[in-house]
Amino acid sequence: MSKADLTIGKIQNKENTMNAVGIDVSKNKSTIAILRPFGEIVAKPFDVKHTSSDITYLISQLKSLNGDTRIVMEHTGRYYEPMAQWLSDAGLFVSAINPKLIKDFGNNTLRKVKTDKADAIKIARYTLDNWCELKPYNNTDELRRQLKNMNRQFDFYMKQKTAMKNNLIALLDETFPGINTFFDSPARNDGSQKWVDFVTIFWHVDCVRRHSISSFSERYQSWCKKKKYNFQSQKPNDIYEFSHDLIATLSKDNVTKLLIQQAVDQLNIASKNVESLRLLMNQTAAKLPEYPIVLDMAGVGTTLGPQLIAEIGDVSRFSHKGALTAYAGVDPGANQSGDYEQQSVRTSKRGAPQLRKTLFLIMDSLMKLAPPDDPVYGFMMKKRAQGKDYYVYMTAGANKFLRIYYGRVNEYLSSLTS
Repeated sequence: MSKADLTIGKIQNKENTMNAVGIDVSKNKSTIAILRPFGEIVAKPFDVKHTSSDITYLISQLKSLNGDTRIVMEHTGRYYEPMAQWLSDAGLFVSAINPKLIKDFGNNTLRKVKTDKADAIKIARYTLDNWCELKPYNNTDELRRQLKNMNRQFDFYMKQKTAMKNNLIALLDETFPGINTFFDSPARNDGSQKWVDFVTIFWHVDCVRRHSISSFSERYQSWCKKKKYNFQSQKPNDIYEFSHDLIATLSKDNVTKLLIQQAVDQLNIASKNVESLRLLMNQTAAKLPEYPIVLDMAGVGTTLGPQLIAEIGDVSRFSHKGALTAYAGVDPGANQSGDYEQQSVRTSKRGAPQLRKTLFLIMDSLMKLAPPDDPVYGFMMKKRAQGKDYYVYMTAGANKFLRIYYGRVNEYLSSLTS
């Protein structure tokens, strides 16, 4: 951006006026439009690169405006967050808005125009029309941004862990098929898992069968003690008996051992990343005010709770319960015209897919826990009893859960300030 691109200084400044700054953010640049009431154009749409010099100059020009200046951008993806943080840290009023609200604003024309400049003007117009309802981007948003970024990495490493786990099991199916099913201990904080540690030593059926049952039992007990795993006296007997009925299709040689060890190492790396992020996300989420009330909800827990908070963000940015369910894409659709009204309409699925995924994991947790007095679980069971299929009653449960979440969290946050 050259200084000629922004002619704010040439505009006659007015006291007690409203300066609406609409910003359409993309990966490497932002397009900015500045309007005042009654269609007055302060600055035609111009581009600002995401560089220190451009942002610094933009901030100085925005601060030079007389009157009240409010900046609005859509909270889409992750690109808006650095820009929102830079401007907020400079002491400017910044508000991040649900993109669906912007999309639905002023759609009263048959002509479809979709450009960065048109979007920036539309956001500036939205700013003027919703001036008093705008909520500022606040300091906790930085924590929320960190938490959301961590959740994206957590999801990435979980996919890696699943792939590495499947890869190791595929190899073991040719050396010691089914051995992973003998262990169900959860991963430790360092990412280590009992079944993975076991196959590091006993990676082939012949690693067990070469011992007598008493010798293997003693070695297994010694291994459990060294690794600080719980020892069950019947377990080595079951493994030993199981191993004698197996057929290994890969030979017990150095090449096979190397392949197994490489697969183990890759799984351990992914598992360690997952567990370290799980701990860090919980510690970060605990710094946010709604953490205790969210963790108190059935089916959530210390893993899904931080993920849920990360994907919803500041609940106060949603004007009502329906806005939150729409954001998640679990709101029921509508199809009505004249005297006709369709009774069953698919959910929108237009919202945040990562939030929807987290909600379904929570619903799955509720179905397994079956808390008798929980309203969401009871609601899903009622839908299932009515013959609704899995996706319908899980989505209905997610919708009800979010509505309860919205009410409880807002009530709790209000109590903190009263």
